[in-house]
Amino acid sequence: MAKLSAGLLPFRKLDGHIEVFLVHPGGPFWVRKDEGAWSIAKGEYAEGEDPLEAAKREFMEETGHEAQGVFLPLGKSTQPSGKSVTAWAVEIDLDAGAIKSNLFSMEWPPKSGKMQEFPEVDRASWFSLADARTKILKGQVTFIEKLIEILS
Repeated sequence: MAKLSAGLLPFRKLDGHIEVFLVHPGGPFWVRKDEGAWSIAKGEYAEGEDPLEAAKREFMEETGHEAQGVFLPLGKSTQPSGKSVTAWAVEIDLDAGAIKSNLFSMEWPPKSGKMQEFPEVDRASWFSLADARTKILKGQVTFIEKLIEILS
């Protein structure tokens, strides 16, 4: 069975333009990747769990910010890994420089026997819709397109 994931795509209106909030995955595999590496704040949830509640929880874990407001459904996308991601947009404004992410542990360097901790998210930023389309993981572009459709 495919893994289930849920997340949020915050947006804000600034000087008549829309910006979206994306996060950059932490850890050594992502440190030098930029275009096509950013993501909505998301995480896995269990079968039977409310996906929107999971999305809010994961947003808090990855950014340290609570998301409140009207949640607009953006649908589902199947990622290249086979993971199914369900997303919502929410209009909020927050300081991208003030995120605080949970940590995860992994063996690094590989086969060294040494465990190190890394943040799930190492940074966040607001992007114009055009920039977001190039920054976000290819399998999540559909969420930006759906947001544009909803807001027009």
